[in-house]
Amino acid sequence: MDDKHDARKLDVAGKQDLRRRVVHAVVNGELTKSKAATVFGVSRTSVHTWVDLYHQHGEEGLTPSRPGPARGGGYLKGWQAGVIVNIIKDRTPDQLKMPFALWTREAVRDLIYNKFGIWFAIRSVGDLLERWGFTAQKPQRRAYERDDEQIRAWLENEYPKLRRRAKRQGAEIYWEDDTGIRSDHFVGRSYAPCGETPIVNMTGQRFGCNIISAVSNKGTLRFSVFEGGFNQDVMIDFLSRLVRDADRKVIVIADGHPAHKGTRLKRWLAAHAAKCELVLLPAYAPELNPTEVLNQDLKANIFSMRRPATKREMIEHTRSYLASTQKRPDVVKSYFEESHVKYAAI
Repeated sequence: MDDKHDARKLDVAGKQDLRRRVVHAVVNGELTKSKAATVFGVSRTSVHTWVDLYHQHGEEGLTPSRPGPARGGGYLKGWQAGVIVNIIKDRTPDQLKMPFALWTREAVRDLIYNKFGIWFAIRSVGDLLERWGFTAQKPQRRAYERDDEQIRAWLENEYPKLRRRAKRQGAEIYWEDDTGIRSDHFVGRSYAPCGETPIVNMTGQRFGCNIISAVSNKGTLRFSVFEGGFNQDVMIDFLSRLVRDADRKVIVIADGHPAHKGTRLKRWLAAHAAKCELVLLPAYAPELNPTEVLNQDLKANIFSMRRPATKREMIEHTRSYLASTQKRPDVVKSYFEESHVKYAAI
């Protein structure tokens, strides 16, 4: 078929015949969905949608509705809009077996059509989303392996119990994490005349350093800048200094990094049980750790004034930035004001 052919200009019978030929070619194994889109000159999204409709409703599912607003005014009723809004909030397109990874306007258009048989133009879908209070945002990445029930138990039961136990023991709670800074890391924007992309001079060499840090909701920050990989030796050294500087027991909350689970570290913790305890967060839930906010702050601002030309400059600059933050308990406390870590503020 001619790739430039516009299937929208076909009458209802022509559209239905096209859909049947596309679906039968895919269902019978003659063509893949991607190949069928190319051969018949239609979008891959349409092929996915038609095949899904065929599996759900048979041949009747391939009958197209008339173009433009559907009968009844072409508007979603209040309860219908509520259904769509709740689906977008609670589910992802792939959970509904739709050929989309994100809730785009095209995905929402197809969702409305699949649920209620009402077809909206892309621009109209954008108007609906704006009316419902939705905006296009960069999504957070979350691992498939995360256990939402375990996370709920941590927020509602485990951390409150830990907080009460720490209070009884007179212990201070710290959240620990490690991160890395690289010479080619770049964030931020720069003003320039329209059409003239700004240029930032920076070294062509690649080098970096690593940081291990811990924060408490009292505004305390402890950190260490080091070279090489993060391992048990680094963790033991950091905890040793943390315990040495503390005037009471410390409970350190960390993620499930292998360095937090090693045999040598467990032996060290057993030998210092009266002074230090390590508690692991639920797996694949970095958003629960307030130290992640410190890491974001560091990476967003460390190169805002100048970029290091050597590894030594980078290490000195990193230490200087963290040391200045360490003297600002109000800044450290502000890390706990982010919505996803507010649970840790008390």
